[in-house]
Amino acid sequence: MTNRLISEKSPYLQQHAHNPVDWYPWGEEAFAKARAENKPIFLSVGYSTCHWCHVMERESFENDAIAALLNRFFVPIKVDREERPDIDRIYMTYIQAATGSGGWPMSVFLTPDLQPFFGGTYFAPDTRYGRPGFGMLLERIAQTWDNERDRVIESSREAVSQLERYTAGPPSSGTPEGTALDAAFQYFRRTFDSEHGGFGDAPKFPRPVVFDFLLRYYVRTHRQEALDMTLETLRAMADGGMHDQLGGGFHRYSVDERWLVPHFEKMLYDQAQLAVSFLEAFQITHDDFYATVARSTLDYVLRDMTHPEGGFYSAEDADSVVDPAHPEVKGEGAFYIWTAAELQEVLGPVLYGPFAKYYGVEDNGNVDQDPHGEFTGKNILYVREQPDPYIAAQLQEAKAKLLEIRSQRIRPHLDDKILTAWNGLMISAFAKAAQVLDEPRYLAAAQRAAQFILSRLYDAGSTALHRRYREGEAAIPGFLDDYAFFIAALLDLYEADFDPRRIELALALTAKMQQQFEDAGQGGFFSTAEGDASLVLRLKDDYDGAEPSGNSIALLDVLRLAHISDRPHLRESAERTLRALGPKISAQPVAVPAMLVALDYYDSTRREVVIAGPREAALTRSFLRALRSRFLPRTVTLLLDSDGTRRALTDLFPGAALMREINGQPTAYVCRNYACQLPTNDVSKFDELLQ
Repeated sequence: MTNRLISEKSPYLQQHAHNPVDWYPWGEEAFAKARAENKPIFLSVGYSTCHWCHVMERESFENDAIAALLNRFFVPIKVDREERPDIDRIYMTYIQAATGSGGWPMSVFLTPDLQPFFGGTYFAPDTRYGRPGFGMLLERIAQTWDNERDRVIESSREAVSQLERYTAGPPSSGTPEGTALDAAFQYFRRTFDSEHGGFGDAPKFPRPVVFDFLLRYYVRTHRQEALDMTLETLRAMADGGMHDQLGGGFHRYSVDERWLVPHFEKMLYDQAQLAVSFLEAFQITHDDFYATVARSTLDYVLRDMTHPEGGFYSAEDADSVVDPAHPEVKGEGAFYIWTAAELQEVLGPVLYGPFAKYYGVEDNGNVDQDPHGEFTGKNILYVREQPDPYIAAQLQEAKAKLLEIRSQRIRPHLDDKILTAWNGLMISAFAKAAQVLDEPRYLAAAQRAAQFILSRLYDAGSTALHRRYREGEAAIPGFLDDYAFFIAALLDLYEADFDPRRIELALALTAKMQQQFEDAGQGGFFSTAEGDASLVLRLKDDYDGAEPSGNSIALLDVLRLAHISDRPHLRESAERTLRALGPKISAQPVAVPAMLVALDYYDSTRREVVIAGPREAALTRSFLRALRSRFLPRTVTLLLDSDGTRRALTDLFPGAALMREINGQPTAYVCRNYACQLPTNDVSKFDELLQ
């Protein structure tokens, strides 16, 4: 049994290609059927590594009776939210407004003209907790559509009108004040969990954009609490079960307040952003703990989430096969968890004792609250005690043995599509790691991934990006976050390899981004380009959640490029965006921590560092090591290592033509807002100027 999804490239859609549901992909064929037959649309949105999406598929979409209802009364459409974040954002905005919450799978009922009239997230197949089962719900909605169609259509139009008014927001009130930064800090201070790290109650999500803000707030104000909250949370996450203690990398979130029991999926965007958080913590503290976690995260991505040509895959599933003899039986986290007996058998008596003590292993399992019974008798590895240096070698030997055994288990499903936006985040992480850790293989990884995007997902003739690559096919025109995140990656990569073509391409892509997405009149950026009639709303996404919003990173891009190039139209674009989003920044600063990072960049003294001299010269490298050992978030670095790079950068950076070697040696120039200190050939003097 197959349906139309069998021809789609999305792993998520292909997972549903053998359902008895007559699924359609999002597109005119489905819309035309709905209009011709005057049927409502059932829209199901999820992603391939979503645990509850799998549950709803098993319970409902593989159920012949429920499938018959969907096929008879509705036009069923499946959407991969990672391929089409534009569709997901529109209807998630509706679901959150209508129900007060959201999540995936997202289930929305639409009129034939794509306007929503009812929805929710996961629906159980049968009646539970006083809520009707999914089959009963389908029958009721079908009856309502037949009997009260005009009322349903009118309510759907009113819902879209309300969403248009809501998403438009209040009129601009001028550039927001720096007091928004203080207000956000005070909120995070109040909600900080001083016992376990993190913010608020369980479940706890990493939300790296908060760390981005707090570390920059620390630099701005010297408030020790901003640093301490970040460091304590990073350490708690790294010691907890949401960190893969054997293989590196982080799971999606913790269901408990202790960071012990994770939701086991691994997302590329989490690895990228958390690696940067740990790198920045290392720059500030010089504590090797943070560098070690960053390395293990990046090495996990290189080992398990990298395409042979260099691009990065999207995610690994939470569910995995429990018993190889029964591959159809899957459990949450089965790949990662252990019984004490399994550990004893692999490690033997000498290694088991110290390993079990350090990693919190209990004979009967270490998960106290397990309502679904998935972890009964099992152990999730976490750091229970601070390491004893005398057993470090034993722990490493034990971990190597267990990793080898684990590699023989059936791995969780890999979502192997390659997304431009998420690859941009990962390229930035590798580029920053190459600088901070002085690691050439991380630079090579960033360069290969950037080349992958440029060769597979970029049209040089039109300077246009595509969103997704899989199995030889690039598809879906890029959205705002694809452009914004990849532009940021190019700027980060420039400061790692100093190829001026990175800046030239970043400028070209920024011009394309402005052309397609910028609201030149009111300011800010739409998430989508004009012209898609299937979208009932054109949104300006401004929430910094698990990923930063496209607006936040686009704003930071134009600020950074304005800083490098001193081009007035870029500064004006940034100021328009700040004015447009000012009401949101002022009223809800905790919702936009990445935008607060951009506001801090705009509102603070900026620094320029120019090094003139051959890149392989010992003194040049010493200057770079001194620079990269510091956390300097509002600094741009340029390298003038030849007449060619000087010519390339002279058109961009004021004064580059005059910045040359002095006394025949590499020379460093340190400037603040383009006013430069005396150049120096001395590393200690250079270090002093950076303070």
